[in-house]
Amino acid sequence: MFANVLIVCHANVCRSPAAEALFKARQRDSSAAPIAFQSAGLRAFDGESIDPVMQRLLAERGIAAGFHRARRLTRRIVRGADLVLVTERRQVKDVETLDPTARGKVHALGKWEDSDVSDPHGCNESDYRESLVFIERLVMGWLKKIC
Repeated sequence: MFANVLIVCHANVCRSPAAEALFKARQRDSSAAPIAFQSAGLRAFDGESIDPVMQRLLAERGIAAGFHRARRLTRRIVRGADLVLVTERRQVKDVETLDPTARGKVHALGKWEDSDVSDPHGCNESDYRESLVFIERLVMGWLKKIC
């Protein structure tokens, strides 16, 4: 099975850290063997904090994410993952360009719904809420498949 799962978005301050936090929190609800979840961003600036709106919305669900610090995706990070989930289908190619050996282990987070997770960063709170609900649904779908 999978021991290390990586979630990737653009800046690693909103969608991917939210998915990482949700994977970790919801995995605790299952009895399966633990999986390490982490996140990174294709264009991230190392050390940036999670978006404060997303952090607050996660906290409303009882999930603490204030510890998160963004990190830029590297070939080493990709190679350390057994499965890479991207928030947008076009990012599959970006990850595979960074590390051609990743071909076959990179999939869209929204694969089972044939959709992308739109980026709410900088938008209004309702966009964040909608995105978080969608991410949580996708996370639960993946957990059923990998746990």
